Amino acid sequence: MKQKLRRSGARIMASLIVLLGSLSYIMILAVINGSAGFITAMGVTVFGATGVAKALGIMGLCAPVTLSWGWIIGLAVGCGVVRGGLRYLEQYSNHYIAFKLLAVLRDKIFAALRVLCPAKLESKQKGSIIAMLTSDIETLEVFYAHTISPICIAVLVSVAVFLFVGFVSSWYLALVALCGYIVIGIVVPVISSSRLKESGVNYRREFASFNSYFLDSIKGIKDIVINNAESERENEVNRRSDILLKETKRMKNGITRASAATELIVSLFIAAALVAGIVLVSADMLDLGAMIIGVVAIFGSFGPVLAVSALPGNLTQTFASGDRVLNLLQEKPAVTPVKGGKTFDYRQLDVDKLTFGYERNAPVLKEVCMHAKRGEIIGIVGESGCGKSTFLKLLLRFWEKDGGTIAYNGTDIDQINSDNLLDNVTMVSQTTYLFDESIEDNLRIAKPDATMEEIERACKMASVHDFIVSLPEGYKTQAGAMGDNLSAGEKQRIGLARAFLKGSELILLDEPTSNVDSINEGMILRSLAEQKSKKSIILVSHRESTMAIADRIYRVENGVMTEV
Repeated sequence: MKQKLRRSGARIMASLIVLLGSLSYIMILAVINGSAGFITAMGVTVFGATGVAKALGIMGLCAPVTLSWGWIIGLAVGCGVVRGGLRYLEQYSNHYIAFKLLAVLRDKIFAALRVLCPAKLESKQKGSIIAMLTSDIETLEVFYAHTISPICIAVLVSVAVFLFVGFVSSWYLALVALCGYIVIGIVVPVISSSRLKESGVNYRREFASFNSYFLDSIKGIKDIVINNAESERENEVNRRSDILLKETKRMKNGITRASAATELIVSLFIAAALVAGIVLVSADMLDLGAMIIGVVAIFGSFGPVLAVSALPGNLTQTFASGDRVLNLLQEKPAVTPVKGGKTFDYRQLDVDKLTFGYERNAPVLKEVCMHAKRGEIIGIVGESGCGKSTFLKLLLRFWEKDGGTIAYNGTDIDQINSDNLLDNVTMVSQTTYLFDESIEDNLRIAKPDATMEEIERACKMASVHDFIVSLPEGYKTQAGAMGDNLSAGEKQRIGLARAFLKGSELILLDEPTSNVDSINEGMILRSLAEQKSKKSIILVSHRESTMAIADRIYRVENGVMTEV
């Protein structure tokens, strides 16, 4: 069975329109201004044709036109002037909505990422998410600024011209125009959209994939150079670039063919309207002046439907981007945050018969039992990949446990308010992320209102204070993008200082000394031992030496945890 590429265009459009919300009135204003603008633009040529008809009437070639020359010229000039103002208002309204909604969408995406984090995001490529927040969101600007109102404008203008030509000139000419509007504004876009759908989806997918791979290459450039892997990486970048170029050409070729076909169809309907007018005049069914006015009105009326027929070229990318954004917004989190649950002030932790697996019938942890209380350091030791880090994530409810209980002060974790849980429990992971801000700002993430004395005390406990004050700007030193100005060990100690600064009663440490030398390891372990009387610490490591400060030790083997 062929895999479905994406939602239908109608479903995506409906979902994106719903996001308009309170901005709908501005969209209505844009449609009114746009429709009136096109009609006034046509008025310039229609009143010009009226002048021609009046001249022919003076020469006795057709029925006289009663409108004076002054009115004809004044109306033609007035339509041109009004057209400029209406066009400005239309574009201003469209782009106001577009950029306002782009900010709203980014906010919604960040909110969705916050709910999905960290469980669902572990399987997502960071480059793909960045592409969504930048390129995909920018692509949606086309939909809000250049799609919704053009479709509405095309419908309103087409109906207005149909009625105008029918009443002023001939209903036969009006029917020719109506057939042209339907073919150009509906049939052609539907066919083009179905043909361009696959290439648009493939382009957005390959663009996101290339963006992610290239970002990884930039982030890891140092390791690439050290391992002399430049040529292999370059070849892969070139290969992915060629694939992206191929999809781009395929999409552009489809758009070009659709555009050429549309122009041909427009020319055919213009010719058909002219022929129909000539036939009607020859058969004495239509006055020459009325025919000229009607045909000229039809000639100038295809602009709105042409704009609609050109939409599929952009909409193939827009729908692909919109589908990706909607997928993220509608994705269900691995764990639903608990709101209005129970609260607690940490005293003890009891884990009983805990079972968990990322996939069904593939348990990572089996019947795990352990306990900890304030004033203890609990060590968990085991080989890499045995489930130690997963166990810590379950203690923070990053994943939903499959069975058993995790109870804080006797209350199961699934009944505890999520914000309260994070206030009581802090984890320092193996890799500490630092923002491109000062070291002080990176530390204040844990406690925004902390005093400098508190910050320095936390850094001293993490054995990083002396290093920070040795820097030219001290705590005001910029960490750099992704903390590139600091070593892995320095970043890890800053992460540990964050945990101390936050002041949670239970601290989970995942390999806290893996990136530091033995001297700093000893200083960190000594600081942890000094904190024992005030807090509870669960220390995970594959190093036996790190376990020297632990009061009790659990060993993990094949998902089974036993107390040593």
